[in-house]
Amino acid sequence: MAVTSNTAGHVRQPSLTLKRRLNASPAKVYAAWTSPQKIARWFGPAQVKAGTEQAVIDPCVGGRYRISFDMENGEHCEIGGVYREVVPDRLLVFSWAWHTTPERESQVTVSLQPDGDGTLLTLHHEAFFDQAARDGHERGWNGALDKLKKFVG
Repeated sequence: MAVTSNTAGHVRQPSLTLKRRLNASPAKVYAAWTSPQKIARWFGPAQVKAGTEQAVIDPCVGGRYRISFDMENGEHCEIGGVYREVVPDRLLVFSWAWHTTPERESQVTVSLQPDGDGTLLTLHHEAFFDQAARDGHERGWNGALDKLKKFVG
């Protein structure tokens, strides 16, 4: 496993932080993350085969989620986890694991801050298995956040 160390000698796993300004209220963006019908319409990287998305979401502390979709190349993808923190219209923190590698659990934090008539979304994904996993997720999250921006208007 590739890891980096900070100056105190602690091992630190790769992470990423992405930001987007969305032309929608925090309540509308939060609903896009917590409604199974809504998240299924935008979630996943750019190469998701339209119409294959499914989601089961219980957005409360200790609640579980599972999202699946098929890629244009035929690959089936499924991720899931448990909500660790939930503050309506402001914050979601949840574990993240692919069905093919459940032992590689990481954590996602989605923060929503009002920004004029829109929302500043900050997504922080941490504790990746290695740098390759981080880089792959960066591409996937950028595609998903681009789709979210179009979805919420």
